Amino acid sequence: MTATETAQDPERATLDKAASENFPVAPFFLPRAWRADLMAVYGFARLVDDIGDGDLAPGGADARLLGVSPAEAEDRLLLLDAFEADLHRVFDGTPRHPLLRRLQSTVRRRSLTPEPFLGLIAANRQDQLVTRYETYDDLLAYCELSANPVGRLVLAVTGTATPERIRHSDAICTALQIVEHLQDVAEDLGRDRIYLPAEDMKRFHVQETDLGAKTASASVRALVAYEAQRARDLLNEGAPLVGSVHGRLKLLLAGFVAGGRAAIRAIAAAEYDVLPGPPRPRKLQLLREAGVILRGEG
Repeated sequence: MTATETAQDPERATLDKAASENFPVAPFFLPRAWRADLMAVYGFARLVDDIGDGDLAPGGADARLLGVSPAEAEDRLLLLDAFEADLHRVFDGTPRHPLLRRLQSTVRRRSLTPEPFLGLIAANRQDQLVTRYETYDDLLAYCELSANPVGRLVLAVTGTATPERIRHSDAICTALQIVEHLQDVAEDLGRDRIYLPAEDMKRFHVQETDLGAKTASASVRALVAYEAQRARDLLNEGAPLVGSVHGRLKLLLAGFVAGGRAAIRAIAAAEYDVLPGPPRPRKLQLLREAGVILRGEG
C-alpha cells in the first residue's frame, strides 16, 4: 500500500498490521463470523496502541475522523480522549471512525461490555504519563490494562468465558506482553519507556545507559533471561486454557501460547541480546511449539 493509499484508507492500514504480530489474530481455520469479530477487536486494539505510540498512518486521517484538528493531532492524550468518546458512541450512538463502526457490529452481536476496551485506552494513557516501573508487581498492574483485556475479549467473542478460563487467559496475555517488551527494549527506550522493572535492573547491575548500547552486556543478558523465564512460567501457568476448549478455538489458543514460547526461544537463541533488534521466531518454530501444546506434552 502506498503512502497515498494509506492516508486514504486508515482502516486497512491498521488491519494490515495483523500479519506482523507474534501470534495469529484471526487465522483462516476459524469460522467466518469469529474471524470478522476478532479482526474488529484487533482493529480497535491496534489503533489505540498506534495512537499511544505516535504511530498513526501518515496524513492525519485518523485524527480527522475522531474530530481532532491537525494542529492538535500530535497531542496523544487529546487523541486518546477523542478515541474514548468515539468508543462510547459504539455503545450509544454512531461512531465516527470506521474501525469503531466495524466494532459496533461485533459489540452488539457478542454482547460485549465497555470495560475491556476502556482498559486498553487506560493503558495507552498511562504510557503517556508513566515511563518507568519500579517493581514487577507494578508491571503486572500495567499488563492488567494493556494485555489481559484482549484475551478476555477473545473468550467473550467465542462465548467461552468462565472465571477459570479468564484467569488462565490473563496469565497468557501478561506473558505475551512481557515477551513483547523484551523484544522491543531498544525501540521502547527510543520512546523514553523502560518496561524492565527498576528493582530487577538494580539487582542485575544494569543502568539505563546500558540499554542504549548496540549489543547487550552480560548483565543485560542476564536480566533479559530472568524476565524471559518469568514470561515462560506465566505461559505454563496459563497453558491449561488450551485443554479446556475444543475444536478450532483450541487451535487458536494453542497458537497464542506457541507464539509466546517461540518468541522466548528466539530471544534465547540470540543469547538474550535484544538490543540490536527484536529477535523473531521462525514460522516452523511456532508450528512445532503449537504441535507440542496440542499433543498435551507441554
